[in-house]
Amino acid sequence: MPDYLLDTTVIIDYLRDKSSVPELLEKLCSEGGLLGCSPVNIVETYTGMKDKEKGETDEFLNSLECYETDREIANLAGDLKRKYSRKGITLSTPDVLIAATAIKKHLILVTNNPKHFPIEGLMVFNYER
Repeated sequence: MPDYLLDTTVIIDYLRDKSSVPELLEKLCSEGGLLGCSPVNIVETYTGMKDKEKGETDEFLNSLECYETDREIANLAGDLKRKYSRKGITLSTPDVLIAATAIKKHLILVTNNPKHFPIEGLMVFNYER
């Protein structure tokens, strides 16, 4: 069974009940997939969170596996950022950290922003908003 790393937009869409994301995540889980996030996702989610959403946000984030950013992931993220920069492609630090986590942990990245992740070797599940 594949496991999944959720991009921040997926987490926010889930919390705001948009784009049939709750149904999508339920389907992925029902097929035996484990859903996860990274510390970057948590920071980005909390940054845009409204005070009244804290309880629901905490509950959902705590239900996800959290894949820590270690030296190996940080090294890969730096390598990816440098490699794509040399090709004229600017990737954000949060996005390369998320991508490196998915690659190193053998996870499928669930996102609706595939253009943010043009990275060779990254498995991406794209959904439409």
